[in-house]
Amino acid sequence: MSGSTDKKSIARSVGEFVGHIVEGVKSDPSRDRTTEVRRTVEETTQDGVVLRRTTIEEIEFRDAAELRSSDRDQTPASETETPSP
Repeated sequence: MSGSTDKKSIARSVGEFVGHIVEGVKSDPSRDRTTEVRRTVEETTQDGVVLRRTTIEEIEFRDAAELRSSDRDQTPASETETPSP
């Protein structure tokens, strides 16, 4: 290496690059492309009734053509929220 212990070697960088290429080749392009970021579950039991609220936060990756057509059809969330008094 060139003296720095925290730098990646060329071999490691090439290996990571090839790994990303192989992952892209093996992946199914027709499958839904979402990544779950966080899942929280709130559960309350009262008088024999269980109230369970599950919140799933995820990222959805869209194609550029799909994004252009859906941008015209969607209303931003800030415009759909009901203002509190």
